[in-house]
Amino acid sequence: MMSISETIARQVKTIPEDTTFGYAQLRIGPDEFFSTAKALERLQKKGVIKRIARGRFYRPRKTVFGEKRPDESQLLKPYLFNKGKRTAYITGLTLYNQLGLTTQVPSTIQIASRERRNLSKVGGLEIKGVKSYVDVTERNYRMLGFLDAMKDLKQIPDVDMKAALTLFKNRIRELSQKERRDFVTYALSYPPRVRALLGAILEELSYPRDATELKESLNPLTNYALGIDGTLLKSASNWNII
Repeated sequence: MMSISETIARQVKTIPEDTTFGYAQLRIGPDEFFSTAKALERLQKKGVIKRIARGRFYRPRKTVFGEKRPDESQLLKPYLFNKGKRTAYITGLTLYNQLGLTTQVPSTIQIASRERRNLSKVGGLEIKGVKSYVDVTERNYRMLGFLDAMKDLKQIPDVDMKAALTLFKNRIRELSQKERRDFVTYALSYPPRVRALLGAILEELSYPRDATELKESLNPLTNYALGIDGTLLKSASNWNII
């Protein structure tokens, strides 16, 4: 009969290199946690695995340039999924950089989820938990990322407003009718300036029916100072965007 150390060592060997794992990925009984922790500690000392955060490890890949650690997506995976189900997404400047809205690379990565969590560091990455406006799923997290970009548009460093609006329009054009309706539904949980901007874009793209609910949710006397005029968005004045 194999010892716990031998069992854990065999299980770890089957985990692909560069892939993070934790206790949940190991087949252990409820009374074997302490023994497993000791076994993992011994594997760390031998250099078989590396620790990136409390309870999170990986098998380093050996290359001619030395050991290779998991990429960012692997390091953040435990914070984006819960039991295989997406519950969070990357937002803030990291996302806006990926979308091409800014060239700035942030020192801290923001992760949005319905339940705001206190996050600090994983594998050398500084991470911060922020609260999402709606529940996060695999189906909607990209839409929520675009709504976040609309919300923060004026604060995004070195953003090209014309290019940003083109990006938003192209994204909305790619949506099916049902997806546009869902996009509007999610937007209703966002601040008024987001609803106004999305409504103006929908109107310019000739989707007035989708914009109706957004219009009804806004105060007709409120202006939204986004630095966008009619030369950038023809329907801006119809939505009190200045």
